[in-house]
Parts: sequence; C-alpha cells; structure tokens
Amino acid sequence: MGQHETVFTMEATPIKFGPGSVKDAGWELKRLGVTRAMLCSDPGVVAAGITDGVVESIRAEGIEVDVFTDIRVEPSDESFQAAADVAVAGDYDGFVGVGGGSSIDTAKVADLIATHGGEIMDYVNAPVGAGRKPPGPLKPLLAIPTTAGTGSEATTVAILDIPAQHAKSGISHRYLRPAQGIVDPELTRSCDPRVIASAGLDVICHAAESFLARPYDRRDAPETPDDRPPYQGSNPIADIWSSKALEYGGRFLRRAVADNDDVEARGHMMLGASLAGIGFGSAGCHVPHACSYAIASLKHEWTPPGYPGDHPFVPHGISVIVTAPATFRRTFDADPERHLQVASLLLGADASDGDAETLPAALISLMQDIDVPNGVAAFGYGEDDVEALVEGAMKQQRLLVLAPVEVGPNDLAAILRESMENW
Repeated sequence: MGQHETVFTMEATPIKFGPGSVKDAGWELKRLGVTRAMLCSDPGVVAAGITDGVVESIRAEGIEVDVFTDIRVEPSDESFQAAADVAVAGDYDGFVGVGGGSSIDTAKVADLIATHGGEIMDYVNAPVGAGRKPPGPLKPLLAIPTTAGTGSEATTVAILDIPAQHAKSGISHRYLRPAQGIVDPELTRSCDPRVIASAGLDVICHAAESFLARPYDRRDAPETPDDRPPYQGSNPIADIWSSKALEYGGRFLRRAVADNDDVEARGHMMLGASLAGIGFGSAGCHVPHACSYAIASLKHEWTPPGYPGDHPFVPHGISVIVTAPATFRRTFDADPERHLQVASLLLGADASDGDAETLPAALISLMQDIDVPNGVAAFGYGEDDVEALVEGAMKQQRLLVLAPVEVGPNDLAAILRESMENW
C-alpha cells in the first residue's frame, strides 16, 4: 500500500444557462474558432424543430454545418462508429451535440476519432476495451442538452453498449469534456414526461453516488499526474455541486414530470443535471452505475414507454435508480451522517435523526410518485440472471473502487436480489 492521495482536481465546462440561450449557438462556435461543424442530433430532436433552430443560428454566423442524425438512443459501438466514419471523412474543425446524452456522447466520440484516429474500442475503459488515453485535446465541441439528466455537457465521459460482449462501458478522459455548454430550459417542452423521469433519476443518482463516494484521500496516490483518474472520490468542491443537484431533484423532479410547460421545474432539473455532471465528473459514481451497465446490456427485452420504439432497451436513469435503494442501505454504516444529508436534501427537511432506511425510503417514494418500474425484474431478469449481472457489474472496476465500502461479487449479488422488486 503506497502513500494516500493528497490532491484532487476540479474542472468544469463553461455553461451558458437560461431560456433563449440556444440562440447563441452560432456565436459560441464562432468564438471557438469553428468554421465547419458536424452537428449530431437524434431524429426525435430534429422532428421537434430544435435542431433546425440551432443550424440556423450557426449558419447565420457564416459557419458551415452538416447534420448527422443516425443517432441510437443508448448508443452502441456500432452507432458510434457510424458517426466517427462521417466525422473522419468530413474534415470538420468543430462539433456540436444537440439532444440527450446519446447525441452529445456521439459527438464526443466522433470528435475523438476525427482528431486522433484509432478504433473506438482502443479508447474504451479497461477491461472491456484497451483503455488508451487520447494523446491531446480534441477539436471544440459545443454541447446543447434537450433533456435534464445525463449532464453530458459537463462531463468527461461517453457511454456505449457493446452487444458482442454483453457489456456497457465508457470512454473517459478529461479531453472529452465539451468546450462549451448551452442549457436552455425551453428545449425540454417537447420532451416526453417519461424521458424527463428517467433523466431526472440519473441526476439524483449522479449526485448521491458522488456525494457518498469514497473520499479522494483514501485512494492511493498516482505514480504520475497522468495516472490520476478522472473520477477521484468525494471532495469538498464536488460536494457543493452534488448537494445543490440533490436539492433541485427533490424539489423539482415531480413537477417537471407532471407538466411539460413547467419551465421553472424543467429548468431547475436541467441546471441540476449540469451541476451533478460537474460533481460526479470529479468525484465519480459507484455501485448503482456499475450495476446499471450490466442491467442495460445483458438483456434487450423491455421497450420503455415514451421513447422511440425502434429497439428494446432500459433507459439509463431507470437502470441506475433500481439498485440505488439497496446500495445505500448497504453503504449506510460507512458514513451515516452523509447518507442522512442526502436524504435531507431530497426530502427538503431535516432527516438527521433517521436510520439506514431513510434514504432508500426517500428514493422509493420518488420512484413511485413519477411512476417508474419498481425493480430489476421489470426488465425480464430473475434469480437465474444474478450471476451474469454480477459478472457484468464487476467489469466496472473504475466505478466500484469508488464505493464507500468494499464491494465484491457476493455484495453485488445481494444488492441485485434485493433490487428485483423495491416495493
């Protein structure tokens, strides 16, 4: 065991927030020196008319822009490759992602391959991929979210499904962080409430997991600065961002799901997504996210309501939240005070006299109120699948090392069994 870490880092995407801010898209690209851009946007966002408005703003500044719409919700290595091939051939000097995390992550990977070459699996986190680090910065990327969940506009990661391995993983490096984000609450008006529900639960899990992650100074110090991981463990600055995101999630998610035109609620959830993205971009996530990758990749049987029906999948926020109550029961003893702080922020009331069930109960109440599935079994899983789910989750060591308690196969099996039905 070497010396413990004494350093943590905090980096953040510049964020422009507010109703109508999307009109500045062209101005921001021009400021970044972009003359020819590839814009990644999924068909649903295009159909809503959002993409056309961004394109108009960009062209008004004299910037060429090509729109790529072959975006898969919950992207795969194949869908990322399709975008990367277009990016390499297009000779672009800037990129734009307009949509949910799928569109923004697609733009990140297109930018990565266009800038530095190589195969996508070269950069995917080990042990699923080779874990190669980008050798230098990418071309400017402008991220414009239209949902209120992933926080991809503020993060250093792009997530993908790898069907051939029955695995889900990511590419994670500081160079993937967008150069600028534009967060406009008006863009969520056309978003289905069930998408808002899943995305909002992702905000809450990002924030809760990062707030409750193993403290940065309990990790071994890296041999070189280049070896310091993007996800470093909980730290005082990340706590500020994550705690505010938890407050917003508890106050506004129910309202954001209930009313498409509640711009105040949806705006706060969008801002919460960015805040949580900054928080977990430094501190990291752990067990619920590790389990979610296995849940989302092992079976493809469930078609979620409110999403495009072209393929079955489990939306990311839902795949994360279903194991969160059981996880936080198990991690409670590592730091009861911090677990109860999370519960207090979500509840909007002092829960400091609570116990190990207080935070799980707060999460389950929220899940029930916004009508999401009650557990892992809803997606077609049962006892016979636990071993395979554990195997998939154990591949996510970059996340599991951040859990506040040691987590091995038996612990994950217990969490997954307990999470088959949360109520």
